[in-house]
Amino acid sequence: MRRLLVLLPLGLVLAAVVVLSSVEYGMARPSQRIKNLAYVAATAPDFDTERHRLDVYAPRRKAPGEGCPVVLFMHGGNWNSGNKNIYTFVGRRLARQGVVAVVINYRLAPKVKIDGMADDCARALAWTVQHIGEYGGDPGRVFVMGHSAGGGLAAILTTDDGLLARHGLAPNPVRGAILDDPAGLDMYTYLKSRDTGDTQYHDAFGGDPAGWKAWSPIYRLRAGQPPFLLFIGGETYPSISSSSERFRKRLGALGMPPTYQVLPGKKHVPMVLQLYWQHNVIYKELLKLVGAG
Repeated sequence: MRRLLVLLPLGLVLAAVVVLSSVEYGMARPSQRIKNLAYVAATAPDFDTERHRLDVYAPRRKAPGEGCPVVLFMHGGNWNSGNKNIYTFVGRRLARQGVVAVVINYRLAPKVKIDGMADDCARALAWTVQHIGEYGGDPGRVFVMGHSAGGGLAAILTTDDGLLARHGLAPNPVRGAILDDPAGLDMYTYLKSRDTGDTQYHDAFGGDPAGWKAWSPIYRLRAGQPPFLLFIGGETYPSISSSSERFRKRLGALGMPPTYQVLPGKKHVPMVLQLYWQHNVIYKELLKLVGAG
């Protein structure tokens, strides 16, 4: 059976990060990690004690007189796996470069579908806007970032004003989005073209084409929205490269061409692993976007 979109569980990421973490102590010293903060009230009927948590990574030395820019990072994992604890290297590296990083968990399929995941991410964003000043961040300079499924969720937060308004975020506070090999930008086109019986993504997106379209951020793009940075692996999955190209063209048609770079030779998992190293093109462009450094 031909599959256009086969995203690896993040076990490979975890294995690689275990190796990298042996030298993380040196990187940790210029930053502080505040772990396992609840972004949903424990009294909420849907509170999940593990998944409704986030970590804040803050620079130990802050510029006097102003808060740092903030990046809210959403992990990937095929919408059914992944954990914020795998991505300490992202939080540490951003904090070391003058950015307050917020790395979150969110509920996963099959427990919830994409609307529940997006709602969790919106609640994490609301928590960030309300509380990040306590950790040296500027609530007026909040950006979103994600890899793989997390990239698709970051795009939803950037484009779905109605979702954010339901959590008190009107106008939309997102100042820009950094998408690292994003999945889910156009699940409608992908699922409409799937082979008969290929229902692996129904756990996350359901079986209704109207829902696939509703949660595909390409159909929510509008003029005047925040800017996008898109980074695509030259050897990534065809579904990611094709949907990202359509996303790029749609932004261009709206008069808002994104920063768009295809990184030669990069496969899907290495696209996030490269964030361990400070001097890569994603951080270079991210820092310019958020105004850090």
